[in-house]
Amino acid sequence: MTPVLVTFAGLLGLVIGSFLNVVIARVPAKVSLMRESQCPKCDASIRTWQNIPVVSWLILGGKCRNCKEPISIRYPLVELATAVLFAAAAWWVIAKEPATLAGGILTFAAYAWFAAISIALTMIDLDTRRLPNTIVLPSLAVLAALLLATAIVTGDYAALLRAAIGGSALFAFYTLLGFIRPGAMGGGDIKLAAIVGLMLAWIGWGAFAVGAFAAFVLGGVIGIAIMLSRRGTRKTAIPFGPFMLIGAWIGIFAGTVIADSYLRLTGISA
Repeated sequence: MTPVLVTFAGLLGLVIGSFLNVVIARVPAKVSLMRESQCPKCDASIRTWQNIPVVSWLILGGKCRNCKEPISIRYPLVELATAVLFAAAAWWVIAKEPATLAGGILTFAAYAWFAAISIALTMIDLDTRRLPNTIVLPSLAVLAALLLATAIVTGDYAALLRAAIGGSALFAFYTLLGFIRPGAMGGGDIKLAAIVGLMLAWIGWGAFAVGAFAAFVLGGVIGIAIMLSRRGTRKTAIPFGPFMLIGAWIGIFAGTVIADSYLRLTGISA
C-alpha cells in the first residue's frame, strides 16, 4: 500500500509543481494567477495538452510550439522537484505510523503545503531576493490551522505546544539577528523563520535544532565557496531563504536521527 500512496503523492506533486511555475513567475510581478497561460516570448496561448507536467516539455523539445523559442528547463525541474518532495513527505508520514488515518492525512497536508511553498519561495528568493508576504503570511496561518486540526484529531497537544514555542523562538531569534546586524536578515527571512520553527518543532526538538542550525552551515559553506571562487566578497548579499528551507527539510527527514546520534556520541544520552 505504501508504494501506491507514495506514487500518488508524487503525481500530485507534479500537478502542484506545474502550478508553482505560475506562482513563481507571476507573484513577484503581481500578475493574476487566474490569467490564461501564455508563452512569455510570443504571448501565444498555451493549450491544455501543452500543460502536462514534464511530458509536454519533452514532447515540445523544450521549445514553444508557436515561436520555437527555448522554454527554460527550470519548468520541468520545478515540477520534478515538487513531485520528489511530495513523495518523500508521504513516505515520511507513513513511516511515522500515524495514530489515525485522519491524523496522517492532515500531517501530510501540512508538510505537502510546506513542500510547495519551499519550492516556490526558494525560486522567488533566488530570482528577486524577496520572500513575498502574499505567500509567507497566508501559509503561516494555513499551516498553524492544519497542525491545530491534527492535534485535535490525534490528541497530541504536546506537539502543538512545542510547535508554537519553536515557531515563536525561531522568529524571535531571527528578529534579534536582524536587530544586531541590520540588513543581515530581511523581513521575509524573519517571517519565514516562524514557519520553519513551527514545522520543525512539531516533530521534536532534535529536528528543530538540526534544521535551524543547518541553514547557517549551508549558508556559511556557500558563502566561503563564493569567496574562494572570487565571485563575491564577505559583503556580497546572497538570499538566505533557500538555506533556511533546505535546512528545514534536512531537519524534517534526518534531524531526529542526527540529534540522537550526536547526543550518544558526546555521551549526553545513552
